[in-house]
Amino acid sequence: MRLLIVLLTGALLCPAEIAYRVRLTANEGNRVITLPSEQYVSAVLAGEAGTFQNDEALKAMAVAARTYAARMRGRHATEGFDFCATTHCQRVDARAITVRLRDAVRATAGEILWFRGQPALSVYARSCGGETEAGKAVWPDLSAPYLRVHSDPHCVRRDPQQWTWSGTPQQIAAALKASGLQSPDTLETIAVVDRTSSGRAKTLLLTGRGQVLLSAGSLRFALGREIGWNTLRSDHYEVRAYGGRISFRGSGEGHGVGLCQRGADEMAAEGFSYREILAFYYPGTSVGITARDFQWTRLGGEGIAVLTMRPDSDRKLLSIAEQLRREWQSRLGWESNREIIIRAYPDLDSFRNATGEPGWVAARTSGRNIDLQPPDILDSRGALRQTLRHEILHVMVEAHAAPALPVWFREGLVEWLSAVGQASGRSSDGEFFVTSPPHDLLQRVDRKRAEQAYEAAEARVRGLAKRYGADAVLIWVARGLPEEVKNSSESSAATNSR
Repeated sequence: MRLLIVLLTGALLCPAEIAYRVRLTANEGNRVITLPSEQYVSAVLAGEAGTFQNDEALKAMAVAARTYAARMRGRHATEGFDFCATTHCQRVDARAITVRLRDAVRATAGEILWFRGQPALSVYARSCGGETEAGKAVWPDLSAPYLRVHSDPHCVRRDPQQWTWSGTPQQIAAALKASGLQSPDTLETIAVVDRTSSGRAKTLLLTGRGQVLLSAGSLRFALGREIGWNTLRSDHYEVRAYGGRISFRGSGEGHGVGLCQRGADEMAAEGFSYREILAFYYPGTSVGITARDFQWTRLGGEGIAVLTMRPDSDRKLLSIAEQLRREWQSRLGWESNREIIIRAYPDLDSFRNATGEPGWVAARTSGRNIDLQPPDILDSRGALRQTLRHEILHVMVEAHAAPALPVWFREGLVEWLSAVGQASGRSSDGEFFVTSPPHDLLQRVDRKRAEQAYEAAEARVRGLAKRYGADAVLIWVARGLPEEVKNSSESSAATNSR
């Protein structure tokens, strides 16, 4: 493992350890409070799913709410908090949390929906009316193939729940004006001129003294803000004018994208598990605590394979890795037919999510597999070649190491060998690099302790090389440590523990 001793920016998506800053509603004084992730999810369930009848549906909602928070954290960062407590983000009601809601959160603790290594955009709506909407229909710039149109028989299994609303042209025109939207003078009719692939109204033509084209979503939000959210409950409707009023008849509630809460509750009643519910509403995603579902491209080389999502830019990585592998084989005289596999993550969050490592760990090696922070980030800090040199050496040491070889010796040897011939342990921008007694080497909570442990391991191996010779130290990799070194190490550890 290579420790990059600089705390890089970005959200560390380890849900059990995250806390969110939430601004409460005006009725609660607009206060900003901090909620640990799982408490936040419980509060969202109380606000968004308190009427659910079935536990598996609650679990599905818990995963969706947790994923949405992980994906959208910092939505209100410019205002000094992460989320508001309204449906603009997710409705929060911390005072209404029950044991049942906590149990649903606990049963899915830390689980997130993943798509290609990133938290999915797990939006949801109260009712889709029997047909879910495509994400692009609501957010044109969104790339989320798992948010697509498909039939949902569960939503309407027991009751289609159609709704109607009518208002005077004057009411509707006033609501549009209050929201800063145009309306014809003396509004007379509204007609749907364009629909989405799910059949929802997309573009409206407002006529009267003149004509105005308006998005259906704009009309729905304007009426909701000014008259009430029980007016146009969705964009899935027919509209006509008669008797001096404009009348809407429709089905569904909300935008209809993603999980349909009504359908999810019905699916749970029919015996589907929360994972099956999530798979139905977010097809192509995966549920897990760490990142998954990466779409890797394999670049093959001489004893090296690079798995990347950016093959054009990461070919340089393959060339450097091949060169360093040959260099270490030549210097150490260790031949190996084992192919080294390097996973080059596309961004910092993907690396953190997949490995569980903090941002100050530049790479992680397990067996012949190397997980690497984005190469462009490492390269920009002058650390790419140094990190690869270190990790490839780790693979070679592990391939030849005796089973009982202590962790401190393995890590210290790699640190020492990496430093041999190097003028300094510093990168080009002045940041100090080290790699990590065993509990301190393996822990990831205290960065300073890890740094000190790796430095101590390297110093111990360097001292052994000075006393016994470098060749002897390298022989110990396969043979194991001599008894006098073991005894000396155990005595030192006992002394330090006191």
